[in-house]
Amino acid sequence: MRLGSGSFAACCVVVEVLGLAVFLRGFFPAPVRSTSSSEHRAEAPVPEPAAGASSNWTKLPPPLFSKVVIVLIDALRDDFVFGSKGVKFMPYTSYLVEKGAAHSFVAEAKPPTVTMPRIKALMTGSLPGFVDVVRNLNSPALLEDSVLRQAKAAGKRIIFYGDETWVKLFPKHFVEYDGTTSFFVSDYTEVDNNVTRHLDKVLKRGDWDVLILHYLGLDHIGHVFGPSSPLIGHKLSEMDGILTRIHTSLLSEERKALSPSLLVLCGDHGMSETGSHGASSLEEVNTPLILISSSFERKPGDIRQPKHVQQTDLAVTLAVGLGLPIPKNSVGSLLFPVIEGKPMREQLRFLHLNSVQLSKLLQESVPSYEKEPGFEQFKVSERLHRNWIKLYLEENSSAALLNLGVKLRRQYLDAIRTLSLSLSRQVAQYDIYSMVVGTVVVLEVLALLLLSIPQALSNKAELEVPLLSPMFSLLFYLMFLVLSAIHVIVCTSTESSCYFCSLSWLTAAGVMVLISALLCAVVSALSEMFVDGKLQRKNTGPSNSRWSELDLLILLGTMGHVLSLGASSFIEEEHQTWYFLTSTLCLALCHEIYRNCFLGNCCEPGLGGAVVALQDEDAGKVHKSHTPLDSLRGSEKWMALASPWVILTCCRLLRSLNQTGVQWAHRPDLGHWLTSSDHKAALSALSAFCLVVTFVLLQRRCSRTSRVAMALGLLGVYCYRAATGSLLLPWQRDKAASKGIVEARFVYIFILGILFTGARDLLKSQVAAANPKCKAVGLWEMYSGLALLAALLLRPHNLPVLVLSLLIQTLMTSFIWKPLGHDAAEVTVMHYWFGQAFFYFQGNSNSISTVDVSVGFVGLDSYMEIPAVLLTAFATYAGPVLWAIHLVNFLSSETCRGPAMSHACFCYALVCSFPVSVYIILVTSLRYHLFIWSVFSPKLLYEGMHLLITAAVCLFFTAMDQTGTRSRISS
Repeated sequence: MRLGSGSFAACCVVVEVLGLAVFLRGFFPAPVRSTSSSEHRAEAPVPEPAAGASSNWTKLPPPLFSKVVIVLIDALRDDFVFGSKGVKFMPYTSYLVEKGAAHSFVAEAKPPTVTMPRIKALMTGSLPGFVDVVRNLNSPALLEDSVLRQAKAAGKRIIFYGDETWVKLFPKHFVEYDGTTSFFVSDYTEVDNNVTRHLDKVLKRGDWDVLILHYLGLDHIGHVFGPSSPLIGHKLSEMDGILTRIHTSLLSEERKALSPSLLVLCGDHGMSETGSHGASSLEEVNTPLILISSSFERKPGDIRQPKHVQQTDLAVTLAVGLGLPIPKNSVGSLLFPVIEGKPMREQLRFLHLNSVQLSKLLQESVPSYEKEPGFEQFKVSERLHRNWIKLYLEENSSAALLNLGVKLRRQYLDAIRTLSLSLSRQVAQYDIYSMVVGTVVVLEVLALLLLSIPQALSNKAELEVPLLSPMFSLLFYLMFLVLSAIHVIVCTSTESSCYFCSLSWLTAAGVMVLISALLCAVVSALSEMFVDGKLQRKNTGPSNSRWSELDLLILLGTMGHVLSLGASSFIEEEHQTWYFLTSTLCLALCHEIYRNCFLGNCCEPGLGGAVVALQDEDAGKVHKSHTPLDSLRGSEKWMALASPWVILTCCRLLRSLNQTGVQWAHRPDLGHWLTSSDHKAALSALSAFCLVVTFVLLQRRCSRTSRVAMALGLLGVYCYRAATGSLLLPWQRDKAASKGIVEARFVYIFILGILFTGARDLLKSQVAAANPKCKAVGLWEMYSGLALLAALLLRPHNLPVLVLSLLIQTLMTSFIWKPLGHDAAEVTVMHYWFGQAFFYFQGNSNSISTVDVSVGFVGLDSYMEIPAVLLTAFATYAGPVLWAIHLVNFLSSETCRGPAMSHACFCYALVCSFPVSVYIILVTSLRYHLFIWSVFSPKLLYEGMHLLITAAVCLFFTAMDQTGTRSRISS
C-alpha cells in the first residue's frame, strides 16, 4: 500500500492522539475510594471502645449546631481576609477573626486549584483526581459519599444559591436552589446579585438546616482585571456586608431558639498574581477558612494566628457539627478547636470516630496497612481509650483522669494526623495496564516515523506500507493472538479496575489490531532498512550528502529540549529553553547570511547555500535552481544582512513584555506597566499603532474585499477594548465600561467574512484548477482571518506579540528562507521553534493558571460551552497555530512546489511526536515524584492539547497538498 508522506504523517499523528488519550486515562488516576457498596446504606455508628463486655455509647453524638451557613467566595485568597486588604475592606470579618467568637485557619487546596474538584474536596473530604481539571467544564453527578448526601439521608433541608456546579454535582440534594453560570467571567455584578436577592427571605423563614451560598464575582474580577484591580476592594466590601447580615440574623435566631449556629466563610481556591488559578503557587492554594459560632469560647485578649490546615478537613468537621456520619472517603482531620469546649469524653468520642473512619479507609486502600505508623498509633490510642473509659465509669471526675484524657487526646490527634498523611500519599492508584497500552501505541508511531524518514523526505515523498504481504499477515495474526491472550489474563486476574478492561471486547480488539499492525509495520520498515543498508554497502560510490551546521543545530536543539523535560525546573522555566534556541537560531542564520555574502560560497551545498531542488512533475527530473544572496540589490541586501538582528531585537522586546514561568513571574514587566490604570493612554496609543501595523502587514496579499473587512475588523477590535474600559477613545474619555458584546460581534462578522472568502478561493482553486495565485490568496485570507481573531482575543498589552510575530514572518520569508533556499524540513522546524517561543511570549507557561478563560466569552452574553472552549484554546495556542498556518502559506507559494508540502507535514508531525513520546516515558518513571501533580501533570495536558492541534494542522497540510496535486495534474 503506497501513501504520500503527508498522508502517512497525518494518519500517524491521529493514531498517536488515540494512544495518548488511553495513556492519559490510565495516568490520571482515580483517587482513594472506599470499596464498600456505592449505595451508601445506613451503617450503625462505631461504638465507643468497650470498657468491659460492651460499650455504653453506641450512637452518634448529638449535633453541635442547629443550622449551618456556608459562604463560599470563589477565588478568595488568604491575604484578602488576613492581610491589609481584609483590614481595609472587610472590617467586620477582621473583627470576628481578631476578637469575636471564631476560629480562623488557612486551608491549603491541593492542585488542580479549579472550582469543581475543590467543591468535591470540601464536601467529601477526599482528594479529587487531577483529571477533574478537564471535567470542571461540565461536571458530572457526584456518586461519592459526602456531607450533603449524609445530610439528605438524615432528613435535613438544604438550600443552595450560586455556582451551578453544585447543582450538577449534587442533583436532587437541595429542597430549593438557584444556580448561576460560573464560566461567564465577564459578569461580576449580576452573578452575585442573583445570590444575594434570596438572602433576606431565606434568613427570615428559618425552615432549613443547611444554607450554601457560592459567590463568583471575585473570581470573575480576577480573571478579567487581576488581583490588583480596584474592583477587588469593592467586591470584598460587598462580601463583608453580606457576612454581617448573615451573622446578625443568626445571632437573633439563637436568642429565640437558644441553640448555636455555625457560619463558615471559605474559598475554594485562591488567585495568582495574574488573576487566574489552577496551579500550585501559594496565592492559589492558600485560602481562608473561618468558623464563626457563639458556642466558641474566646478569652479576652486571646489573639490567635490562623493555623494551616487542609481543605479536606472541613468535611469531617461539618459532619461532626451536624451530628452526621463522616464521609467514607474522607482523608481529613477534625478541626479540634471546634470541639475544644466540650467535655473530655465527648472530645475523645469525636476523635475516635475520625480515627476509625481513617483506619478503615487505610485498610481498604493499602494492602500492608498493619505496618503503617498511623494504624499502629490508632490501635494504641484505642487501647488507652478503653482503659480511660473504665476509669471514667469508676471515677467520674478527678485531676488524674483529666491529665490522662489530655494525653489520650494528644495520642488520638497524632494518630489522625499520621493516618491522614498516609492516605494523602496513597491518593493515586495508577491504571498501569491502560498506561502501557497507550505508551506502546505512541512509541510504535514514533518508531514508524523515525524509520520512514529516508522515504518520506525523498524526492518522491512516498512510502510503501506492506499491509498485504504474506510475511506481514503472518506476523500480524501471531501478534494479535498474543495480545488477546495478555488482555484476557490481565482483565481476569487484576484486582483493581482498569479502564481498558472496562471497554467492550470489540473496542479492545480494535486497539489490539491497531497495535499489531503498527508493530508489523515497524518490523517491515526495519527489515527494509537492513536490506537497503546491505545494498548501499555493496555500492562503493561516494555519498554527496552531509549535514549542514544549521541541520546540526536543529537536531541538537530539538533533542536537547526533549531531554530537558525530565527536570521539573526546566518544565517550569521552559520558556527560557525556547528563548535560547530561537536566539541561537537567529545567530546561526546571521552567520550563514554573512558567510554567503562575504565569503562567496553561496552555492556550496551543506552550508545552507542557495540550491533548491524542485521536482518537475512532468519530466520526472530534478533541476537545481540557484537563488544566491547576490541577486538581492541595494536596500534588499542590507535588509537581508540586518534581518537576524532585527528578529533578535524583537524577541528581546517580547521577553520583557510578559514575565512567565515560576521563579521570575513576580518580577515587574512591560505588561504590568501597560495594564496599570495610570498608563491607559500609553496602552491605547500602543494598541492603535499595533492594529495599524497589523493591517499593513496583512493586507498586502488579500483581495480588495478582504482588505476592507480587515480594516473595519481591526477598528472594531479597538472599539471593543474601549467599550470594556481597557482602552481610551479620544472623544469619550469618561465612558462607563460595558461588556462590549455588540462591538465584538461586529468583529466576528468580518472574521467570518474573511474566512469565507478564503475558503471560497481555495475551493475555486481545487474544483476549477485555477491559477495557483487563487490558492495562495485563499490561504493568506484564511491566515489573515485567524490573525484578526487573535487581535480580538489577545489582551491589549499582548497586541505587540501579534505584530512582531507578523513582522518576523515577513522578514524571514523575504530575506532569509527564500534567498538562502532552505528546504522544507528546515523551514518547518524553524516555524515550530518560533511557534513554541511565541506561545510563551504571550505570557503562557506550563501552569494551568496562565490559561486566560475570559477570552472564551468575548462577544457572548451567556455561557455556551463549545464556542467558549474553542475560543479559549485558540487564544492560548495562537502563536503555534499562526506559525503553522504561515508555514502552509509559505510552502504553497510558487517557489516551493513538488513534495515540499508533504515533507513539511512529515517533519511537523515528527518534531511534535518526538517530545510527546519521550515525555510519557519520563512521566511514567517519575509518577511518584514530589512534583508530579504540580509540574509534570499540567505539562502532560499541554502536550496532549498540542498534539491534538498538530493532528489538525497535519490534516490541513494533507488537504492542501492534495489540492496542489490535483491542480498540477489538471494543468
